[in-house]
Amino acid sequence: MKHIRNFCIIAHIDHGKSTLADRLLDATGSVTAREQQAQLLDTMDLERERGITIKSHAIQMEYTYEGQEYILNLIDTPGHVDFSYEVSRSIAACEGALLIVDAAQSIQAQTISNLYLALGNDLEIIPVLNKVDLPSANPEEVTDDIVDLLGCDPSEVIHASGKTGFGVENILKAVIERIPAPKGDPDAPLQALIFDSVYNTFRGIETYFRVFNGEIKKGQKIKFVATGNEYNADEVGTLKLTQVAKKSVKTGDVGYLITGIKTAKEVKVGDTITDAVNPTTNIVEGFEDVKPMVFAGIYPVDTEDYEELRNSMEKLQLNDASLVFAPESSAALGFGFRCGFLGMLHMEIIQERLEREFDMTVITTVPNVSYNAFTNKHPDTPFIVNNPSDLPDPSTVNRVEEPFIKATIITKADFVGNVMSLCIEKRGMITNQTYLTAVRVELTFEMPLAEIVFDFYDRLKTVSKGYASFDYHPIGMKTSKLVRLDVLLNGSPVDALSALIHADNANNIGKKMCAKLKELIPRQQFDIPIQAAIGAKIIARETVKAVRKDVTAKCYGGDISRKRKLLEKQKKGKKRMRQVGNVEIPQQAFMAVLKLND
Repeated sequence: MKHIRNFCIIAHIDHGKSTLADRLLDATGSVTAREQQAQLLDTMDLERERGITIKSHAIQMEYTYEGQEYILNLIDTPGHVDFSYEVSRSIAACEGALLIVDAAQSIQAQTISNLYLALGNDLEIIPVLNKVDLPSANPEEVTDDIVDLLGCDPSEVIHASGKTGFGVENILKAVIERIPAPKGDPDAPLQALIFDSVYNTFRGIETYFRVFNGEIKKGQKIKFVATGNEYNADEVGTLKLTQVAKKSVKTGDVGYLITGIKTAKEVKVGDTITDAVNPTTNIVEGFEDVKPMVFAGIYPVDTEDYEELRNSMEKLQLNDASLVFAPESSAALGFGFRCGFLGMLHMEIIQERLEREFDMTVITTVPNVSYNAFTNKHPDTPFIVNNPSDLPDPSTVNRVEEPFIKATIITKADFVGNVMSLCIEKRGMITNQTYLTAVRVELTFEMPLAEIVFDFYDRLKTVSKGYASFDYHPIGMKTSKLVRLDVLLNGSPVDALSALIHADNANNIGKKMCAKLKELIPRQQFDIPIQAAIGAKIIARETVKAVRKDVTAKCYGGDISRKRKLLEKQKKGKKRMRQVGNVEIPQQAFMAVLKLND
């Protein structure tokens, strides 16, 4: 056990985690020249296309240091704030972390937030200054920033480059010397933490775990504590580039387990595995339940695919434990699911994965957050509103509370004014402003979560020319003056386009929504009125004009009354059509509401 090291790699987006992981694999000889490729651990097509890590990836390396062979279990984690749940799970399975900082970009918001996650779990932190070979790198200044942040000695910061492989030997040496070996009792009853799982079409569910006490043997009867179900360990082993089957996985090690489980509900990430005959009394204190930030409806394009969509979502939830969903129905779209996501990028990725991995074409409704509504009848009992159409009648509502967040933005001093005006426009209140260095400022705001759901992140990047980094955490509910904005097409409300909006912005947003929908809804044989309403009051209207045939073309010359007669006849036909006609809404109309400022 004293020759095992478990560590993960944490950093902000684009600071070179996956590239550095490639160099570590090369240096330890874990991959052959044939297997080598850039971002080797990013196995999903989506990850490779976008150049981001979406899933944590565990891999085992063997390395000989001073004549002694060591086993190094590495977990490469995502950097984006929407996938921080993956990071928290990886941290729970490790004793140490490599904190990577880009020598050109210095410390950013997600660097700090991931660092606090690691410190909260008492991990040994090894600071690594990456990309020192870049012409724009500023190693001395960034080293000082790291020293200020961690309070470590400048000599402890390792200079490295994921591109050239410089400094990789020093990183491996530091991992062995500084990160403590796992603690645990090999003779105690089995106690292991499930930190990830993945669905395999042929073998059922593969569970990834870290053993804290005891050992898990092939063929052993095991038990999952949270569900109480018992299974046989058909296969156990360690995670090299491919899975390597073993007779047993011992204390302190990381491995995989196949038990032939077919249903997704039986495996819960964060659960404890123990021996069925001699169970442990201690449950591994893993990580808290995920708190979704953004809610949206996902509906199958064809209502008959509802069950198939449910199966796909369950399989996807195995691979991405932060996805939360429950069935719901909509008058406009039929049966579907109300899903909770950690952010907008997370929502986009889930939609892409459903289409790619499970061949499901889905419609996503306008995202929103969860509110608490209080009625006049029960002013102390909150009524949770996940969907704007659930909001009670405005005349019975006493007040509505919405979730607020504390947002931390780190940017260059030149862009402070732009960032402030953006946050104030989004109903934010500045609470703190700290100069980290002469040119870098940390701004702290309190703002409603609903305001950052739509286009906040994109606009923040625009106003700061890409130099602002953003991180947030919830701080509770506050009362706000909110109204439900409904969209009526041809006189009937479309519940999938309803939104809860602050009363001051409602008229403006209503006008923009009508104008946007007018561009997107195709013309029909009849006029389509598009209206925005608050309760019974119409606040904006646009009309999609009918496609008309020139019925008077054959009337050349003669009296105007003949033309009038034909036009009146056409008008009656259009009126009748409008009563029976229904309007098809294209998918981009649901999403266009998010891009009202473009």
